[in-house]
Amino acid sequence: MACAQTGSGKTAAFLVPILNQMYEGGPPNIQQGRSRRKQYPLGLVLAPTRELATQIYDESKKFAYRARVRPCVVYGGANIGDQMRELDRGCHLLVATPGRLLDMIDRGRIGLDHCRYLVLDEADRMLDMGFEVQIRRIVEKETMPCTGERQTLMFSATFPHPIQMLARDFLDNYIFLAVGRVGSTSENITQKVVWVEEHDKRSFLLDLLNVADMHQPSAESLTLVFVETKKGADSLEDFLHQEGYPVTSIHGDRSQREREDALKQFRSGNTPILVATAVAARGLDIPHVKHVINFDLPSDIEEYVHRIGRTGRMGNLGLATSFFNDRNRNLASGMLDLLVEAKQEFPSWLEGVASDSRLMGSGRRGGGKRYGGNGGGSSFGSRDYRQQSGSSQRSSKPNSGGNYGGSSYGNGGMDRASNFGGNYNSNSKDDWW
Repeated sequence: MACAQTGSGKTAAFLVPILNQMYEGGPPNIQQGRSRRKQYPLGLVLAPTRELATQIYDESKKFAYRARVRPCVVYGGANIGDQMRELDRGCHLLVATPGRLLDMIDRGRIGLDHCRYLVLDEADRMLDMGFEVQIRRIVEKETMPCTGERQTLMFSATFPHPIQMLARDFLDNYIFLAVGRVGSTSENITQKVVWVEEHDKRSFLLDLLNVADMHQPSAESLTLVFVETKKGADSLEDFLHQEGYPVTSIHGDRSQREREDALKQFRSGNTPILVATAVAARGLDIPHVKHVINFDLPSDIEEYVHRIGRTGRMGNLGLATSFFNDRNRNLASGMLDLLVEAKQEFPSWLEGVASDSRLMGSGRRGGGKRYGGNGGGSSFGSRDYRQQSGSSQRSSKPNSGGNYGGSSYGNGGMDRASNFGGNYNSNSKDDWW
């Protein structure tokens, strides 16, 4: 069971050793009998969304290049006949979403009898999306080898109570590995929280995009804008398009082809602004995302952690700007904790809102129950290896600076030449707080 900050390399952490052991062990001698077209993968990776499944599959192809280990991917929303034909060519490592995998099992195209390695990636998101029943059927009621006979790996950026229960049922004699505090954010991400009323959001967003000179296509400086609803994504895309910005959007109602095309245009920089709902963008690893904007904040702090983790990945620097108003008071306490822990500046009003929320009993601290306390506790797993990074040492009195200004990026400063999505330098006359 591994918990680590977003962008820290969790995908490689399970793909590399699994493929390496497949190379060393070689394929098993499987008697397929009459069903010659039924595939028995040695490894299974379950992912919550089509985009994440495709992304993991693409990475596995790189690691399996010119090798005799063949990865495949199956997910809903795409032509099942095409996916069956790909499976017919052989499958050693299968990346799948739960629903489409069960469809393939019911059709007699996939057997889990010889699965040596099971990975649950973004496990918390799969539970949030209601996949627990399907996951339990795949693991407990199909032909999957029993717990202890296979190697099971669970990866998540947060560790809420339902994930702890799933780990108890699926893992045997396991190691709990936490890099940094569970549910924390990377210090590579400069986090900014600004008070913006609902009716001012579009105007403020235009200010940010204008400062960053986002009118021109650029593959080196991408901006990801999160909204809460599918309708909101369509509406904001139309608005930005009318304002002359190169923009595209993704959400759950788009077809798989539309979502893939939108991501391709975004990655290439042809449309360097992507408006997305959280479900559609969860787990995506897109290089050169310099700025994440929470146009609408999520309803819980764990989702905030995942969202801003789309930038500042693999040691790179990034910026996350969140629009906060009265609708988001329930997040104030958790956000304040995250900002303090990541050594970020924060506006003085946030401290007041967080204090009021705690008094009213509506606040939820970042290290509270939903995070599994201090990471689940040493009694939860048989072995518990944790690396407590410097970010977990909290200062007693954080700096609550008053604006976006600063002399360097780490202090909130922003140089247009660096293309990090905004120009928040100390010479600015605007009070961004």
